[in-house]
Amino acid sequence: MEFSNLRLIKPLVMALEKKGYTHPTPIQEQAIPHVLDGKDLFGCAQTGTGKTAAFALPILQLLDAKKHENKNRVIKALILAPTRELALQISENFLAYGKNLGISHCTVFGGVSQNPQVANLRRGVDVLVATPGRLLDLMNQGFIKLNNVEHFVLDEADRMLDMGFINDIKKVIAKLPVKRQTLFFSATAAPDIMKLANTILHHPVSVSVTPVSSTASLVTQSVYYVKKENKRSLLKFVLSDSKIEHALVFTRTKHGADKVAKDLNSMGVAAEAIHGNKSQGARERALKGFKNRTIRILVATDIASRGIDVDKLTHVINYEIPEQAETYVHRIGRTGRAGSTGIAMSFCAKEEMPYLKDINKLIKKNIEVVSTHPFN
Repeated sequence: MEFSNLRLIKPLVMALEKKGYTHPTPIQEQAIPHVLDGKDLFGCAQTGTGKTAAFALPILQLLDAKKHENKNRVIKALILAPTRELALQISENFLAYGKNLGISHCTVFGGVSQNPQVANLRRGVDVLVATPGRLLDLMNQGFIKLNNVEHFVLDEADRMLDMGFINDIKKVIAKLPVKRQTLFFSATAAPDIMKLANTILHHPVSVSVTPVSSTASLVTQSVYYVKKENKRSLLKFVLSDSKIEHALVFTRTKHGADKVAKDLNSMGVAAEAIHGNKSQGARERALKGFKNRTIRILVATDIASRGIDVDKLTHVINYEIPEQAETYVHRIGRTGRAGSTGIAMSFCAKEEMPYLKDINKLIKKNIEVVSTHPFN
């Protein structure tokens, strides 16, 4: 199966080829035809499965088909994302895939001045990518009207609920036209997710790939048992391997992320931390440095990591084991993407053993233990 078999128009196929994509991922193969047919969709898919293209490509095509009917630049597609990083990532995809179509888009999120965002909105946009808080803020100020929206995407709905955005989402939905296409994506199909989906979807098609219990099959996983106070030395030891050119390191807390980044820089390893307390500018600079390889290590908390999509990322290191087993799956899913192989290492202290036990239970296998290291 190739993208050209999915009824996609030539400008989109050309944009995909330029990015080196010729074969759709399972979620794209399943979702794109239904979205092109105008159906509502419930997609159960994690990050790293290619779900952004699964909605961006058909939405761009549907907007392009009606371009001549409606000359006014009004918001016709709204994509709601939980974090600024994910909103920017989605925006980059719309820019890359739609570059041959002349469809305008804009991204709005908090943590930065609203003035440049308002200036973009005033010029008129077809596609709006937004985080809930800033979207409602700009709606209340009269800068955004949603009465012409034809396509609504709620991305990472599970994370939206985790972050307490349910009331904001309901306020946004109340302002949307009743007659619209709604696409709903979540990594889980938990009862509260299904309850929300059932209230906003109309006769939806359901597509599902990679349940949360299955970790990327192309990711080699290992665990290092180590005392908490020796983790810093173990990280230095692991990174002395020149094969690890580029790694994403996870901590549980913002303070922990800052401390690990500081320790790495003092060892002569170029590192930056990314978390919710960092300014938007600092987060974007860190991500840009990581993507263009001027920064070797990016240290992240879980919420900040949503939307980090780095081509050919080879290594993920869990400096601290997450309390939720599903979070582990999300973390290691940052590598081994789009057919590449990846390596995930986890540092486990005695007090983290219960978390590791939960992970082994969820992924239905015991992660291989590395006992040949100096801090065992």
